[in-house]
Amino acid sequence: MAERIGAYIDGASRGNPGPAAAGFILNDAAGTQLQAKAFCLGRTTNNVAEYTSIVRALEAAKHLGAKRISVFSDSELLVRQINGQYKVKSELIRPLFQQAIELLGEFEDSDVRFVPREKNKEADKLVNQALNLGRDVEGKPAPAAQNSKPIRLAVLISGGGTTLINILEYIERGELNAQVAVVISSRSTVAGVERAKKAGLDVKIIRKKDYPEIDELSRRIEEELAAANVDLVVQGGWLCLWKIPAQYENRVMNIHPALLPSFGGQGMWGHHVHEAVLAAGCKVSGCTVHFCTNQYDQGPIIVQRACQVKEGDTPDTLAARVFEQECIAYPQAIQLFAEAKLLTQDGKVTIK
Repeated sequence: MAERIGAYIDGASRGNPGPAAAGFILNDAAGTQLQAKAFCLGRTTNNVAEYTSIVRALEAAKHLGAKRISVFSDSELLVRQINGQYKVKSELIRPLFQQAIELLGEFEDSDVRFVPREKNKEADKLVNQALNLGRDVEGKPAPAAQNSKPIRLAVLISGGGTTLINILEYIERGELNAQVAVVISSRSTVAGVERAKKAGLDVKIIRKKDYPEIDELSRRIEEELAAANVDLVVQGGWLCLWKIPAQYENRVMNIHPALLPSFGGQGMWGHHVHEAVLAAGCKVSGCTVHFCTNQYDQGPIIVQRACQVKEGDTPDTLAARVFEQECIAYPQAIQLFAEAKLLTQDGKVTIK
């Protein structure tokens, strides 16, 4: 079953207290519906219904074997309380709050986010259906969409190829509608080249030292992209600046191991970034997926994920925690591109 699940939750009471229901919709990383249920709760408050929905959703996700979960709720109060911004004062919801916190702690990674009601229509509809019928209801999974043609990726590497391997794993699990058409490495002897060849991928070596002029280097890269009929270029630990052709504008992605615009720019890569984050005393770090421009780390931001900076962290321990978030963020950004959900306007990306 899906390793990562997205849970849309909702609860409602007609009367507050009054007849109430709680429901959830679970989706996999590709947006395919896995489960949808709503439960009649008898007479209770709206807040109890909201908290019941998150508890039932987390229990269902655990039953499905999810290791990571993102919960989306249109209850700003619930989201703020779960995230420690508001105290729980109600004796009615305190046990449910504690149960939700304990369940969230059983996942390897979890987050709870606020979404406006218009983006939570399906869960709201399911809950109202249960209220109208006066009984529990189970939604039918959305019919599987016709498999669209996988987008063709070029993955640019300069090192171990860990990002490449992570992308391949998502593809193999059916969580990313893409195929790696070509791998381009700026070095011939790195582990990433051997990993790519072992995976049966087409590998091209384009070394910067063989093309001292940036225009010549860029043309050589463009030749391979065109030959492979690439839809999207994914930079995975690529360390060479090249001029992105006009036809590839907003078609080249990069991932940076910090929360841009902080700790970006020339020379800010790998351990240099994490050393700078620790030296600044940051309490939070993370990663940023962005579209590339012809300036280091300056392109429109697509996805960001954060993680805690812990006392006693070293650049290596922080890097490992950030990389866990990279492994989620990059496939997510690529899948959004594959689904044509990214709109870039005025230097900003909107997810449709």
